[in-house]
Amino acid sequence: MTDAISNRDSVPVMVTRDVATYVSDSGKVRYKIITEEWKVFDRLDPSHWAFEKGIYLEKFDDSLSIDATIVADTAYYYDKQELWELRSNVHIENEQDEQFDTQLLFWDQKTKQVYSDRPIHIRQQKRVITGIGFTSNQDFTNYTIKQTQGIFPIKEQQKTPADTLAVAEN
Repeated sequence: MTDAISNRDSVPVMVTRDVATYVSDSGKVRYKIITEEWKVFDRLDPSHWAFEKGIYLEKFDDSLSIDATIVADTAYYYDKQELWELRSNVHIENEQDEQFDTQLLFWDQKTKQVYSDRPIHIRQQKRVITGIGFTSNQDFTNYTIKQTQGIFPIKEQQKTPADTLAVAEN
């Protein structure tokens, strides 16, 4: 026996544990979701799905190749807005082997844009770029970083250029 539920809005309509599922759109498989717990709140405003014990997502292109993987400690999907909110230890890898790390990320499926106003750390094959805030397409292949910082390797020249010697001698 338990107490009666007085506020139906606070109770999920569905709780599923140990989930591994595929999500399709227009008859095509688009995503794979793996999570320990998936809750659906249909009466809250806004209604949403909650993945408070972590989430792993694979995003597929039209030929079912993985074009991005996403991991987060916590995620919420606002179904009416088609908006994902990923929180804490968000890690993304795209098909170019670039890795993105941040603490907060929004993915708007209507506009197919990803964005954040938090610090971002991007590891590419030959450099690391950091910044505060960024926007990207949902494949993480075309992005803009705000307040950019980075470490870029520079090849040192063996010889001093001729024009530098002329200035030094004067």
